[in-house]
Amino acid sequence: MVTKQFSGSPDEADLTRADSLAREIFSDIANKWALLIIEALGERTLRFSELRNEIEGISHKMLTQNLRMLERNGLVERTVHPTVPPRVEYTLTEPGQALRVTIDGMCDWTHRYLGHIEASRHRFDT
Repeated sequence: MVTKQFSGSPDEADLTRADSLAREIFSDIANKWALLIIEALGERTLRFSELRNEIEGISHKMLTQNLRMLERNGLVERTVHPTVPPRVEYTLTEPGQALRVTIDGMCDWTHRYLGHIEASRHRFDT
């Protein structure tokens, strides 16, 4: 499927259309690894290995793929320092920081309702 180029106002972004750029962006960032990467970066600059150590369970491949996607979407900036071996650092851009506010809200919501969700799951499963 080819993503339709967006040329209208932000109010016209349609998440319900399969060929919508807005939907593609939403799909990119609405995955657990992207959310965890953005949360882990916060206001810091981290190297690849530091980022991988921050996110338990993420593979080298998944971290690489998600960092590339976040960079492509302008949410993460990748800086390569000309050293041997090259030192690569990642930081959130302004749009990435703005998205982090939403992710922080999701994290707060998760902490607030964790007990409720756990109890609901227990009732449902029994």
